[in-house]
This record gives sequence, structure tokens and C-alpha cells, in this order.
Amino acid sequence: MKIKILVAAHKKYRMPEDSMYMPIHVGKAGKDSIGYPGDDTGENISVSNPRFCELTGIYWAWKNLQADYIGSTHYRRHFTVAGRSGRLRCKDKFGLVLKRGEAEKLLSTCDLIVPNKRKYYIESIRSHFIHLPYTYEKDLQILEETIQEIAPEYADAFCTVMNRSWAHMFNMFLMKKSLFDAYCEWMFPILFAVDRKIDVSGYTAMEARAVAYFGEFMLDIWCEKNKVPYREVNVMFMEKQS
Repeated sequence: MKIKILVAAHKKYRMPEDSMYMPIHVGKAGKDSIGYPGDDTGENISVSNPRFCELTGIYWAWKNLQADYIGSTHYRRHFTVAGRSGRLRCKDKFGLVLKRGEAEKLLSTCDLIVPNKRKYYIESIRSHFIHLPYTYEKDLQILEETIQEIAPEYADAFCTVMNRSWAHMFNMFLMKKSLFDAYCEWMFPILFAVDRKIDVSGYTAMEARAVAYFGEFMLDIWCEKNKVPYREVNVMFMEKQS
């Protein structure tokens, strides 16, 4: 079982030692090397990183990486099977990062691993997005309209996900290559169309990342429509969180 989990990074950082992890310099196009392979080789969208963030790494993996299972994590955020008490007691968090044997055991029971649900309780995903200080309702409307135009069969799934009070966030996953290919083939044409429609000329750098924010719940929309079973796994933040 060949597993490759991308670790998206834009600066040098400590990485998991397990060989299934592959650090990738996202947004590498035109930048100095930080010592990791870049997302600017082969077929790529590296130059779009200011708007797509870690999605440029995911696109690179779709077009260039061969493995039985492909995953996506972040340099400061990883999967772990350790419980909360174990994470709090551990002096070196990197010792708790998901290991190959643990991943293989999980993948023997399912073809898709996602982060534990992020719960918003008093808000829906739609209202949460709208209330963020760096996102706009009009951009979310563009996404909804684009899904209706390009993939109308996903319109109901979009509404279902938007009305929930939870989501699997962070553009993190580990899935079978055939699922990964199908997901990317569906997602990227939609996000490319949205990117063409949103005018970011007056946006701040944070506001210009609308497409990257949308990517965080596209997997839930795709899973909802296709009834893809998944396994939820803890996410561990490598630094202190507010």
C-alpha cells in the first residue's frame, strides 16, 4: 500500500519523519527554494497560490503524484489517533502524528479519512462564512450559482452542507487514489470558474482567498451527493491555538 500525504508549507518547518509524508512548497513559482519539492513542476497552478492556498498543492498531486492513497495536511496541522488527554500530556507532539501503520489500519476499514467535525453550534456553515471579517456573501453566491450551472445535480448537496452547523475543514484528507481523482475532476473546474468570476482587485490578501475557503467544504458537498463513507480522525495543531 503506497501512501503519500502532502504537507503544505510556505516556509521551512519541522516535518513528520515517516516516509509517507511529503513536504511540498506551495506557491513555489517565482520563489526561492525552502528545501522542499515545489508545486511548480509538471502540470500545475502554482502561480494561483495567493487565491487557492494549499489547493495548488492538491492540484499538483492530482496531476503529478502516483500512489494508492493520497492525502493533504499542513505544516502546523496533522492527523493523529491520540485522544485529547494524550495530546495534552505529550511533550513532543510530533511523536503523535499519524504513522503509516495507523493509517493502513484506518484505510483497511474505509477509503476516506477526514478531520473530526468542526462544530459551530449556533451558526450554520453559510452564516459562519458570511460573518467572517474577510469573506463576502456575494462570493458565496457566485459559488452557489456556479455549482448550479456546472454541476446542478450537486445543488441540493450544497444547500444541505451550507445549512449544517458542522463541517470537515482545513482541506485535509487521506483517500484512495480513484476517489481523489474523481473528487478533483469535479472540484477544480468549479473553483476555476468561480475564480474567473470573483473580482479581487480591491481585496486584501485574506479576502482574495475566497476560493481556498470554499475548498474547505467542497469535500463535504461531494461526499454528501455521492454518499461516500468516511472515517473521522483527530486533528492536532502543532502550535498553541487562540
